[in-house]
Amino acid sequence: MDSQQNQPTPETRLHFLDYWRIIRIRKAIIITVFLITAIIATAVTFILPASYSSTAEVKIEPDNTVDVSSLNPMTTTTPGYDPYFLQTELEILQESAVLDRVIDKLNLNSVWSKKYGMDTLKTTETRELLKRQTSLSPVRNTDLVDITVYDSDKNEAANIANAIAQSYRDYRLGRHKDLTANGIKSFEDQYQGEEDQIDAVQKNVDKLRQSLAIVDTDPNSFIPSSTLSQEQLRQYHEMMMEGQIRYIKLKEQLSELKDLSPQQLVDTLPTIQAQPDAVLSGLLDKLNEAQQGLVTKTNDYSPANPDIIRMQALITELNQQISDRVSGIMVGLQNNLNTEKAALDALSVEVDSSIKQDQEEAVRGQPYWQEKRKLANMIDFHRILAAKIEQEKVDLAIPKTSLVEITRTGEPGKDPVRPNKPLNIALGLVFGLIMGIGLAFFIEYLDTSVKTIDDVERAFQAPVLGVIPQNVGYLIDEGPESRYAEAYRVLRTNILFSRKDEKLTTIVVVSAGAGEGKSTTTVNLATVFAQAGERVLVVDSDLRRPTLHKLLHVSNDIGLTNYLLKQNTLEQVIQMTPVPTLHFMASGKLPSSSMSILNSAQMKEMVAELKQRYDFVLFDSPPILGVSDASILASEMDMVIQVIQYRRYPQPMNLRAKQVIEKVGGTFIGIVLNNINMSQDESYYYYSGYYHDYYSSNNPKEQEAAVARNPEDPDDSIGIKQKY
Repeated sequence: MDSQQNQPTPETRLHFLDYWRIIRIRKAIIITVFLITAIIATAVTFILPASYSSTAEVKIEPDNTVDVSSLNPMTTTTPGYDPYFLQTELEILQESAVLDRVIDKLNLNSVWSKKYGMDTLKTTETRELLKRQTSLSPVRNTDLVDITVYDSDKNEAANIANAIAQSYRDYRLGRHKDLTANGIKSFEDQYQGEEDQIDAVQKNVDKLRQSLAIVDTDPNSFIPSSTLSQEQLRQYHEMMMEGQIRYIKLKEQLSELKDLSPQQLVDTLPTIQAQPDAVLSGLLDKLNEAQQGLVTKTNDYSPANPDIIRMQALITELNQQISDRVSGIMVGLQNNLNTEKAALDALSVEVDSSIKQDQEEAVRGQPYWQEKRKLANMIDFHRILAAKIEQEKVDLAIPKTSLVEITRTGEPGKDPVRPNKPLNIALGLVFGLIMGIGLAFFIEYLDTSVKTIDDVERAFQAPVLGVIPQNVGYLIDEGPESRYAEAYRVLRTNILFSRKDEKLTTIVVVSAGAGEGKSTTTVNLATVFAQAGERVLVVDSDLRRPTLHKLLHVSNDIGLTNYLLKQNTLEQVIQMTPVPTLHFMASGKLPSSSMSILNSAQMKEMVAELKQRYDFVLFDSPPILGVSDASILASEMDMVIQVIQYRRYPQPMNLRAKQVIEKVGGTFIGIVLNNINMSQDESYYYYSGYYHDYYSSNNPKEQEAAVARNPEDPDDSIGIKQKY
């Protein structure tokens, strides 16, 4: 038992079947609340007056009012998306700016005063009533809004819905006109102010032109005129590139010629020039003829011949002339190179000078040109502003019907929409069911009595020895074939397994309060012991309110008190029962002067004597929390069993009874759950359902079928009966 007490408290986990069990147990409360709520909902639905609805649909567009910044040509603006626009307009639809127009238009103050039998309504009161009768709902992903009005008069509902749509349209148009007029006035003021600014800037431009001596011949130009045009600059650059190419080519050619010998120059110059030098070519031709003539003369004449001497002199002279001509050509090439270089330098100086002059002129005239650009921008903006003012004036004269477009007018409804009888009744049924289930679970939450085996084992830290069904009879009258006998045989089996020694044979059955079924449990448990062949004695030790003699149909004239007072012997106070091995000792009459008789030495001697005569002795006791007799019996018996009735007393009371047993030194072996309603609580069915199916039939085939349904759950009680 110590190991059982020291076990940790298991975690509480609710299963779906636990909820279903609560619903079945509390079904009367659920059904009652459900029916009451359904009846009330139905009655109220039929009592409420009928209301008709009418819906007008409007399309709402944003109001693009005049914005000064949008007129600035240097500013790029795009209309922004306002996520709260439609919600804002829905709020405006329910404000006085719109609803007061409807009230005045339809004279609702007077009409509704007569309709509802009230004094003359104020506009604020009528407005609140109108709000309650109006429902606004935007159509998803559109700019459309449905205006629905509910009223007992279908024609009035249509008139109010249409009046709200028209009043809202008039309000938006009026607001647009006011905003546009204010914008135009602001623009005109700005236009006048800018004219003065333009005059001041124009005077400053003229002053700067004179003081800086700016030559400005193009009114559309905002930069100074260049000394060289772009075309001239392009031509100069092309000329510089061509001269640079020629210069490089001449320089490379002259460098190559300087590296040649005089004879190589004579041979090379005629070939490298685009136009060969005529003089040099003539001299070369003459030299060639003279040399050929010299060769001819030399073959015929001696070197002293005057013709040969003359021809040699001619050749020498021609060579000198050729050399001089080559030198002249080289000097000419060098001069050409120098001339090309001078031309390039002169052209570069001219271009650089022009660019520098333009830059200096631009820096000098910068204030003028900046002021001129500023003046041009102001004039352009001024011109746009003037055009915008004229445009807004024209638009103001044309109604902006596109701001609010009534896409559908309200029509009188054919059938009432309020109350929605099917919906209201259905909601009443659902609400009633929810209320009933909620109340059932709330009552279950407040109920702290014992409900399940898990409750017992968790709270009491003690095993459950048996589960007794509801409305159990007396086995001594019903016999061993009773449908409830197996529940007690299971209890007997668990008791036999729970005792630590076979010499422990005295058992006392206690309970926390009266009416928990301990007397019935004592008699039926003793009966199944006796039916198993055991010699059993039942002692009615509830001396104040004895009941066992009535159950067994015997006399209570003599019994336990007579023996303890030494008025009779054991043989005289023990009575027989219909079961041969089951004997009974009644309580007897209790004198008022012998209240502590159970705590006497005679009682202890009697218990020892009975253990010698019987296999088991069972004592029925009074409630342990009511009188001290049960505590005395618990301390004197070998085993103590506590009976707890299903859903009768709070758990703390039963727990207190267990603590009393342990405090007086009683050997507490377990708990019996009594009066379980198997039909309502499926969690207990498997404790008794199989045995009911098996033992309630005398047909062997049906018994075999019951065993076949659960072959892994053999009848342990048969084995125990054979063993003991």
